[in-house]
Amino acid sequence: MGDRRAKLVITRLNALRDAKTLEDVRNLPGRFHELTANRKGQWGCDLDHPYRLIFTPHERPIPTNEHGQYIWLEIRGVEIIEIEDYH
Repeated sequence: MGDRRAKLVITRLNALRDAKTLEDVRNLPGRFHELTANRKGQWGCDLDHPYRLIFTPHERPIPTNEHGQYIWLEIRGVEIIEIEDYH
């Protein structure tokens, strides 16, 4: 992975570990964001371009509001599934 990406992975994992809910990381460096299309239900955060750390919520079903938007505040755990350049 290289030194730079490894340090970023550790930083992102620490942020996720320390968060009580996914909302806690929403505005941190790393641009934590929901994925779309065939990756709907997954989240990503930036590592070194173009790589992303990809994860999914533990909650099943994923909590949504009446408009179908995910409720980050109700997601309390995630599973890391891959490090990927999905573009």
